[in-house]
Amino acid sequence: MSAEPTLLAPAVAALPPPRTLAARLLRNPVVALGAGFLLLMALIGAFAPFLGTLDPTAINPATRNRPPGFERTIRTDDGSSTFRHRMGTDSLGRDVYSRVLYGARVSLLIAVSVAFISLAIGLLLGLVAGYIRPLDGPIMRLMDGLMAIPGILLAIAVVSLFRAGLPAVIAAIVVPEIPRVVRLVRSIVLSVREEPYVEAAIMAGTRLPLLMARHILPNTIAPLIVQGTFIAASAILVEAVLSFLGIGIPPETPSWGNIMAEGRNLFRIYPHNILYPGIFLGLTVLAVNMLGDGLRDTLDPKMTGR
Repeated sequence: MSAEPTLLAPAVAALPPPRTLAARLLRNPVVALGAGFLLLMALIGAFAPFLGTLDPTAINPATRNRPPGFERTIRTDDGSSTFRHRMGTDSLGRDVYSRVLYGARVSLLIAVSVAFISLAIGLLLGLVAGYIRPLDGPIMRLMDGLMAIPGILLAIAVVSLFRAGLPAVIAAIVVPEIPRVVRLVRSIVLSVREEPYVEAAIMAGTRLPLLMARHILPNTIAPLIVQGTFIAASAILVEAVLSFLGIGIPPETPSWGNIMAEGRNLFRIYPHNILYPGIFLGLTVLAVNMLGDGLRDTLDPKMTGR
């Protein structure tokens, strides 16, 4: 029993110490740039009502399809004030600037929710499939069946079964992502369970829940963090595709996907209805991917020395 700390050393080496990890992340410009832009987008979404915006659902037919920079006078009980539509208006007279800023809330919420739920379910199934042999076959055959269906088609099928809304979109994006996480975790468990420190823990009579928590789970943290960033980026794109097709977020809730969907018919005449949400969408997905690449390079011991 005195040799247990030595045998358990590889289990806790999956991640560097917190100070070392923070120092590596700060020195990586890709991580800093990606995380900084995502933080900016989160602040924009959180403080959208205070950034000089109008009600994103307010319809004004008198100001339809106005170009960016258009000014109009808003009369109130206290007098009147001039408001500038920084990104123009859409076909219903709604302020595109306000809708784009409020749309950041929806896109980031979906990205975080899909990543968290996919990783949680995939981690559980992957641990079970990788360690409990009798359950490995049924679980992996189910995952293979889900992966045989193209992700966007599976998402469309799932969202069609429920009432259109945020929960249905999240569920539709989560289902295609779970098999990828399960396969990743299962492959890690299959390799780790043969390590000497795991065999020593089994011989010492360690119970299965404690064995999973102390010796196997720590080895999955770094790969799952990286995988989570790529899932978040994919979730933003899939939500935009579903909303663009008209089966995602309802039009009364602004998201980058349905903003572009509503402006696609008049794109050649009024390109600003698609241009601005498209820029925000593209930059956000790029930032998430940059963060994922930087985390992979930082957390992967094979990439650290390069």
